[in-house]
Amino acid sequence: MKIGIVCYPTFGGSGVVATELGIELSKRGHEIHFITYNQPVRLELLSNNVHYHEVNVPEYPLFHYQPYELALSSKLVDMVKLHKIEVLHVHYAIPHAYAAYMAQKMLREENIYVPIVTTLHGTDITLVGSHPFYKTAVTFSINKSDAVTAVSQSLKEDTLRLFDIKNEIDVVTNFIDVGKYNHGFTDCQRGMMAKEEEKIITHISNFRPVKRIEDIVKVFYNIQKEMPAKLMMVGEGPEKEKAELLCDKLGISEKVIFFGQSNEIDKILCFTDLFLLPSETESFGLAALEAMVSGVPVISSNTGGIPEVNREGVTGFLSNVGDVEEMSKNAIYVLSDVERLRTFKENARKEAEKFDIHNIVPQYEAIYQRTLSRCLIKD
Repeated sequence: MKIGIVCYPTFGGSGVVATELGIELSKRGHEIHFITYNQPVRLELLSNNVHYHEVNVPEYPLFHYQPYELALSSKLVDMVKLHKIEVLHVHYAIPHAYAAYMAQKMLREENIYVPIVTTLHGTDITLVGSHPFYKTAVTFSINKSDAVTAVSQSLKEDTLRLFDIKNEIDVVTNFIDVGKYNHGFTDCQRGMMAKEEEKIITHISNFRPVKRIEDIVKVFYNIQKEMPAKLMMVGEGPEKEKAELLCDKLGISEKVIFFGQSNEIDKILCFTDLFLLPSETESFGLAALEAMVSGVPVISSNTGGIPEVNREGVTGFLSNVGDVEEMSKNAIYVLSDVERLRTFKENARKEAEKFDIHNIVPQYEAIYQRTLSRCLIKD
């Protein structure tokens, strides 16, 4: 099958999922075409089965903001015709499903029909809460897609609650390539991050306000009062400076490492004892899953799709958003007993294996096949 994938080519969860999906599909014999404005960050190797096509947005003085959707639609038309792409899998309703629909209509003028599979990741849905004027475009894009998936049951329910949706929505969760997380790092490498007696606490994100970065610092502050510990903060974003200032104010700066963007996340997680994810909302909680597959228990909020990943009392603990005291108490409980920590680590790894990429990708293949079959009947 020839599949076009449209995504954001960034460090964000949706871009990572889309890229890993395309790579795995290529290994299963499909021809994959990534169509976006930059090469996706996780797309390191192009091959006969994996192609990247850049969307160029020309500067034009008439436009205050350059029309990416217009450029993307035109590029999709050209790539479908040139490479005989059979299915477009777009990640996010807007702008990608919106642009794909316009491309679909243009192709229809030439008697070419390419179905659209739209995956909802969360921001395209929650965006409407703060910007209601997008509601019409989001609703239109979802309803005009030939198939729709959501990365969690929670996100599906939010979508149906917020929009007048006529389409069916299949829940296809995010995934992890379990095989990539069988590491052989040594204890001497751990020693570069912390002393033997120190527990390593980690957070990884884009440091946006929704991640509640200051809560992470506060939870760690409470942990380090009870035991030797280090906090690893991985990522870049607008809340990073506030977190650094809070660390200074609390007198714990020497116990906190801000890595920025890192290509050694697997190494950091390998030596991590506990992962913190106190987000205001998460459509799925991919960062938690990446921690769990490395054998790291999770202390998180109980919002969005996180409870579908982090099992209360098994892989970690869930608390109400902003409940720093309970999160701190649970973190100390997990970390304070060696055998208890070992059990939580084993449970985390075992639960993460349910989300292995090899269990999830066949679900997407079935949706592609079903959608193509429906389109053939429609034609």
